[in-house]
Amino acid sequence: MKQPLRVLISCRPEENSGGKRSEQNDAVFEFAAWLARTSDINVRGITTFIRPWPSSSISKLGGKYHKWYKNLDSYYRSRTIKGLKEAGVEKSQWDDDVSVFVDGPSESTLLTHAAEEFEADLILLGSDATAPKGRFLASSTADALLHSSPVPLGLVPRGVKLSKKGVTRVTYAFNNESDDFEQGLRSSAELATNWNVPLRILAFSPTGITSAPTSRSLDISTELSSEWRELTLAMLDRARDGVLTDHPNLSVSSETGSGWGWSGAIDALRWKKGDLLCMGSHRTDTLSRVFVGSETMEIIRNSPVPTIIYPGL
Repeated sequence: MKQPLRVLISCRPEENSGGKRSEQNDAVFEFAAWLARTSDINVRGITTFIRPWPSSSISKLGGKYHKWYKNLDSYYRSRTIKGLKEAGVEKSQWDDDVSVFVDGPSESTLLTHAAEEFEADLILLGSDATAPKGRFLASSTADALLHSSPVPLGLVPRGVKLSKKGVTRVTYAFNNESDDFEQGLRSSAELATNWNVPLRILAFSPTGITSAPTSRSLDISTELSSEWRELTLAMLDRARDGVLTDHPNLSVSSETGSGWGWSGAIDALRWKKGDLLCMGSHRTDTLSRVFVGSETMEIIRNSPVPTIIYPGL
């Protein structure tokens, strides 16, 4: 990621909200402010409108369409500026074009094109409003981007409380679905080094490896769990040594989270308000794209802190 960090905020339309800003927008503005307290950023908001009519009809509307577009562009610009101010993002960290309004047939496509045009390092997405507090639930747009975005995604749980000091620790979670474990870890280590914060490397066992056998006979699951623990601890040691070779002054630790189900494994670890979770993803083709499978989605859903998903490289 470049310096300053180029951050694109995905804002939800609010023209029918009676002037009240949505909870999802509050969350992404707070996420941007959290990053702004950590590093120099350049932030731009984007609001999308999904056309209910075919493109061929736009030319027939003529001036009416352009007036409608201009009015919404101005409205959402003022809402974005208000959101950034209230979240505490300094004007010096706003992009010259601080807000854009775009319309088209696909929200995920609009966001991808806008990110490429902005040369964004990160797209910030809020949780669906129906998610439990402190958890992330992907909307249909977020779900589409989690399987197609060429740009890293920043996901913020609903109603999460963030440290006033900014990011105070970067956590990299190893998962068996990532094709680019080393690259994802390398990116996380560089982020921690640039921000002068510690790095924690995690691995999860969501099947309850500490549970006792149900009988005195050989318990194959316990035997496999013991083998998994030995292999994982060795992998974490190698990962830590590799990071310290490249970043000798970085504070690096490693942990394993064990428990029943993903929520149990993740909640078994201590999380701070300043934690940022990072993960890698699959490569889908010759181009770099985010592609997350079921294991990564479970971690995202149960993470109590904001998460960055790196595209497969």
